[in-house]
Amino acid sequence: MTRARNVIVATGLVAFAAAGLAFPFYMASSRKPVIDSSKALPPQATFRGPYINTGSRDVGPDHRTYPKN
Repeated sequence: MTRARNVIVATGLVAFAAAGLAFPFYMASSRKPVIDSSKALPPQATFRGPYINTGSRDVGPDHRTYPKN
């Protein structure tokens, strides 16, 4: 029973991983584009634009010199 269950779980995990890896290729090969470039961007997309990289904090240049190993 245990070995059969392990085989079933392993097969399920392999199938799930294969589907996850194949999904981007499927989306890239679809004929219909994901975003219609002839229409304007939705308000959510235009609002998010400037705030995408606000998580990084720039503290200025690093004036230290680091020795090469």
